[in-house]
Amino acid sequence: MLDKNGIAKRIAKEIKDGYYVNLGIGIPTLVANYIPEGVNVVLQSENGLLGMGPFPFEGEEDPDLINAGKQTITTLPGSSIFDSAMSFGMIRSQKIDLTILGAMEVSENGDIANWKIPGKMVKGMGGAMDLVASARNIIVAMQHVNKAGESKLLPACTLPLTGVRCIRKIVTELAVFDVLQEGGFKLIERAPGVSVDYIRKATSGKLYADDDAPEMVLD
Repeated sequence: MLDKNGIAKRIAKEIKDGYYVNLGIGIPTLVANYIPEGVNVVLQSENGLLGMGPFPFEGEEDPDLINAGKQTITTLPGSSIFDSAMSFGMIRSQKIDLTILGAMEVSENGDIANWKIPGKMVKGMGGAMDLVASARNIIVAMQHVNKAGESKLLPACTLPLTGVRCIRKIVTELAVFDVLQEGGFKLIERAPGVSVDYIRKATSGKLYADDDAPEMVLD
């Protein structure tokens, strides 16, 4: 299985030269550390930054430079800082080529729930609703099962929805999936050492999987 860094490294392979990319809170922030060499992208943080770099080394943090998850970050030459109104203007006008988000659940129809667990305190939805409604392309980075071992790739989401029929690709610790227009998860690649049968057992939603699905290559 992949760890969180492995998930981020696999997602980084989906980034194309020239993309403007928004990184959500959690696993997506790690993608900044794995942009392939020779691929030039501009990373956007929804709190108001274009040109985000990798995480700083210990002792080199600047507490005034943070991402949307309040983690310290670095900036690259040519980066710019602006207010939230400008940031969400970029998002809502579809200037962002790719959004990478975490999720609590994804349904086989591409619905996503990633902002609230009923009964638990939450500060608000944040920018997730704007991102899923406006992004040209969305990749979800998530754990395949919850702490109880139950699938988070479901026939229908049980948690409050963030967006409807908006997710097209998912990367978990077990595999890479496309979400089909007609509904269902299509297995594209499996994590090193993970069998197709194991993935079938861990997926509650409709799954289309060939027995000879290829193993992903991370290096």
